[in-house]
Amino acid sequence: MSATLVIVGAGPRGTGVLERIAANLPELYGEQELAVHLVDPFPPGAGRVWRYEQSPLLRMNSMAEDVTMWLDESVTCEGPVRTGPSLAQWADSVREEGLGDPELTAELRAMTPASFPSRRLQSRYLEWVFAQVLRDLPERVSVTVHATTATSVTDAPDGRQQVWLADRREPLLADVLVLTLGHLDADPGEEQRDLRMFARVNGLRYLPPEYTADSNLSVLRAGEDVLLRGFGLAFVDAMALLTEGRGGRFHEQPDGSLRYEPSGREPRLHVGSRRGVPYHAKTTYRLRADRPPLPRFFSADAMPDGPLEFRRDVWPLMAKEIAWGYYHELFNGHRERVALDWAEFDRRYAALDWGGAPMRELVETSVPSTVDRLDFEALDKPLRGLRFDTSEQLQRHVHSYVAADVARRTDQSFSADLGAFYALLSAYGQLAALLAAGRLAARDQVHEVDGWWSGFFSFMASGPPDDRLRQLLALSDAGVVRFLGADMWVEADQHGGRFRAGSSSTPEVVTATALVEARLPRPSVRHSRDELLRTLGGVEELLTADRFSHNTGLLRIRAADGRVLDAQGKPHPNRFALGAHTNSRAVAAFARPMVNAPAFRQNDAAAREVLRELAHRAGAPRVRVA
Repeated sequence: MSATLVIVGAGPRGTGVLERIAANLPELYGEQELAVHLVDPFPPGAGRVWRYEQSPLLRMNSMAEDVTMWLDESVTCEGPVRTGPSLAQWADSVREEGLGDPELTAELRAMTPASFPSRRLQSRYLEWVFAQVLRDLPERVSVTVHATTATSVTDAPDGRQQVWLADRREPLLADVLVLTLGHLDADPGEEQRDLRMFARVNGLRYLPPEYTADSNLSVLRAGEDVLLRGFGLAFVDAMALLTEGRGGRFHEQPDGSLRYEPSGREPRLHVGSRRGVPYHAKTTYRLRADRPPLPRFFSADAMPDGPLEFRRDVWPLMAKEIAWGYYHELFNGHRERVALDWAEFDRRYAALDWGGAPMRELVETSVPSTVDRLDFEALDKPLRGLRFDTSEQLQRHVHSYVAADVARRTDQSFSADLGAFYALLSAYGQLAALLAAGRLAARDQVHEVDGWWSGFFSFMASGPPDDRLRQLLALSDAGVVRFLGADMWVEADQHGGRFRAGSSSTPEVVTATALVEARLPRPSVRHSRDELLRTLGGVEELLTADRFSHNTGLLRIRAADGRVLDAQGKPHPNRFALGAHTNSRAVAAFARPMVNAPAFRQNDAAAREVLRELAHRAGAPRVRVA
């Protein structure tokens, strides 16, 4: 007999699951036939976010050598590890023949392992990976791609899943359904609906949280004052599209800085956020010493028994881990800047608790320069406690801050920052395992993990290429971008009929005719614009403790294998889900090589359970459920 697998979402996550299906098939499924159906309106492999059809100005925030879709020996999983090339290695293999597209071929041939490629070039890598996965499947596995949208799923009388598609009347019948939906749009919340209505009534423009590549930025007029709330990657994309994308030009200066030549079609951008500064630039250098062996102090298995509180039990070990990764590189890669040998520092450091006076004394006596000491408080809130009398003072301060960040992230003498980055990645993966075990207090998971930690991690580790911040400095010099400061607030001025914004950094207030929420929508089952997810009947994650209760909006799945859970916590017999819309919280579909990526481990565990279920159903007679 045979079985049918339907995967809704054929982007990088769906491709990763299919690769794990192929790798584990010989062990768990035998010689039976398997029909696989992939459903996605966007090109398979690349999906929506990484599709070719987007502006060539939009780029990745990872270097080519730091992007892979393939497992390696660092990944701890039950299934076989099948290796493959990183984006940089793949580029080397096709450099001579090119990609058919003259513009992409030119980018390909100019690219180095340390380049930050365009998303269009990444789309070609992802499409190649998808094609390679298909080639590696045995003949008994058929794959059909449906370039359409799945609108709903229902239970068939015989227990299979009926997957309804937008372009056909009859459903696909699936023995097992896997949802790898990727990043989705969401309906606006109450505040966003109010701002949108205010804009309509007053002839203003309002853009809610959404993916910048799909946002209608054309409604923003040349020369008008536009507020942008958010200083992360969505802002960086909007900045590029509204400046260089409208004909402006950046010119390299003799001192290495950039000068911006406006086209006259740009709006005037006023940007702010909670921190009031952009995400840290990605580093462009490599470690001088060996990569720090992680995890060292923070792992899910090493945590004490019983319920855990984030600030009391978890963060001290995470901070110690991240700082250890930093000092491992500083002491081993820059020995002239420390006053103790690494073995002695490591021995004494390991014996001390994080945050206490003995730890501070060890660091201060071992690391003479304050510039070389890791200060989480200063990193987290760089404008905290600062108040400027005028906006011009704020502009100069933020400009200097960004320039210093670019200088540090492009100077290998500060490669200890990269050691901290690797420790951040390790801590991120270990925390995901801790959350999967359900040991963290509900309130802490909401406020500390989904709140503070998620923002801090993105701020430190998910920033743009350094040249994007150099462009930001040039735009600031040209008066095209103005900094609003920290703790940004926005209000609808009912009397003036305009948006108003300010911050805790300066008393000055800006009036504008447009507001852009420069951030991505939060994942939510109830508010998703994806019809299938919204009507799935799955249960959103509800975190409760004592009198605290919070609905995260995320689809509940069983951490061990990705099975969707019902209201009683019972796993669905043949529905699985992975990705940003689930409470697995490990959403990156591809990763750096050699970091034991959580998503790769999840893909393998889910694929193995899917194959066990498919094997069972392939050998079982169809039984009609009354």
